[in-house]
Formats: sequence, C-alpha cells, structure tokens
Amino acid sequence: MEIIHIDKRILVAVKPNGVLSTDESGGMPQLLREQLGDPKACVRTVHRLDAAVGGLMVFARSAKAASLLGQQMQERRFHKEYLAVVHGTPPSSGELRDLLGRDKVRRITYVAEEPGKDVRPALLDYQVLDSHNDLSLVRIVLHTGRTHQIRVQFASRGWPLVGDRKYGSCADGDFPIALWSWRLRFAHPESGETMEFSALPPHSGPWWGFTMPT
Repeated sequence: MEIIHIDKRILVAVKPNGVLSTDESGGMPQLLREQLGDPKACVRTVHRLDAAVGGLMVFARSAKAASLLGQQMQERRFHKEYLAVVHGTPPSSGELRDLLGRDKVRRITYVAEEPGKDVRPALLDYQVLDSHNDLSLVRIVLHTGRTHQIRVQFASRGWPLVGDRKYGSCADGDFPIALWSWRLRFAHPESGETMEFSALPPHSGPWWGFTMPT
C-alpha cells in the first residue's frame, strides 16, 4: 500500500483498483492498520471510491479529524480531481449537469428527466487533455459526490469510460475501469493548512500512450 503522507490526524494513500474503500474485511482501513502494525489504530474513511476505482484517498486518524473533513465536503471546500479515459472525443471542455436517480434494486444510477424521490442534482467540469484512437483522456473536477456520477454522466452522452462494463463499455477486454482519483486539496483538520496531493495512474492498460498532466 503506497502511503503518500501520514501525521497524527490524517493519512493519505493510493487505493489500488479492486480494493474496498470502507472499513470492512479487506478494505483500505484494515489494510492500512496492518501496514502500520497496529490493528487498533484509528483509520477512518471520510470519502469513498468505488471498489473498481483506484487513486488517492485521505483517511482521518481521529474522530474530530473525520468530523472536520466531513464538514469540508458538505460545504464543498474539499477539492477532488479525477482522470478518466473515455470512448469518443468530447468537446474540449465543458460542464456536465444532470439529475441522477438511484435504482437500489438493480444497484445502478441513471439520468432522470424530472426531480423525484432518490433523484439528486449532479455537477462536474471536465477538460480533454489528450486523444488518440477514438479514446480521450479527460480531467474531471467533481462538485457533487453522487454514486457512479462520473461514469453515468459520461456514458449518458455516448462517452463511456474504458473498462466500465456496467454503464455501456463492453468491449474493453480485461482492463480495469479507467477512472483514477488524481488530486486532492483540503484544509488540514488540525492546523488549517492547505494540503494538496497528486498521484498519476499506472502507465499501463487503458492509460498507456496518453500524455499525463503535471
């Protein structure tokens, strides 16, 4: 497990594809406690990534830190950027704004036509960084945190993420989903200092051949 930063209040690590972000058997908090050599260490999940998605996560190392980080997220002061490889070539930049509903039985998210029960607004901005072979590398700034938001908003416009067999990309072999938590920026829960971290995806699989941001 790659730990990017650790102090007495927070821990920033890279979550591998296929690992749960929540505190359960085989999840990131458990794996991090094992790596720290302390099975009773306080390691709290304060934001989530889908199990299939990799990249940066910050964990709280105290209840107060978890509360303060959660407050930043509610107030949209916690900045999250993602990288994704999508099929097709979207316009060079744009804003995606939708109403997203959640089918809890089928466990899928969908674009809704009208407000209703379990329907919530979703907003992100994106910029195309590179394109080749009818694939595009996009940088995404997420403003809301809906389940499968990025995957559904791009797929609904005909740009499904590479490797995302759940939302319309069925011919990508065994590639993991091409979505990566690339950059985080937030205020340290104790000092208030602005903390910023970035980590690029592995230069393999769906990410191969693209010019990455710096």
